[in-house]
Amino acid sequence: MSFLLKSMVSSQVKNLGLGGGEEKTEEATPADPAAAAGMTREEYEEYQKQVVEEKMERDADFLHKKAERATLRSEQDENLIQMAGDDVDVPEELLKMVDEDATEEEEKDSILGQMQNLQNMDMDQIKEKAQATLTEIKSKAEEKCSVM
Repeated sequence: MSFLLKSMVSSQVKNLGLGGGEEKTEEATPADPAAAAGMTREEYEEYQKQVVEEKMERDADFLHKKAERATLRSEQDENLIQMAGDDVDVPEELLKMVDEDATEEEEKDSILGQMQNLQNMDMDQIKEKAQATLTEIKSKAEEKCSVM
């Protein structure tokens, strides 16, 4: 008897929405975003088009202003260089360092430079590292694969 009474009361409480059961979230949040915004489908699509167009306009304006600023900066830089003329003195030590760096990079980039680097390598160390890597890969593969 108590079971019957309990089931009747709990079903009435569930119908009232006072808890005691599963909440229906489907009714609370509509699946259609247009309905969620309180618009018809056509209005919502038009709204979305306007939003996209406005964003494109803002982006275009931003890029235009950015280009204008870059142009002004480059004009200012050119004006400063023209105003300085031959008055710009670079220390001789700095010029020597730049020249040395350039020649070193040219040597490293050449094939002969690469071959010299190969001669300076310790082949035993490279072999040991390769064998250690191979052993590590093999052990990880054995851990993951029961067939090996």
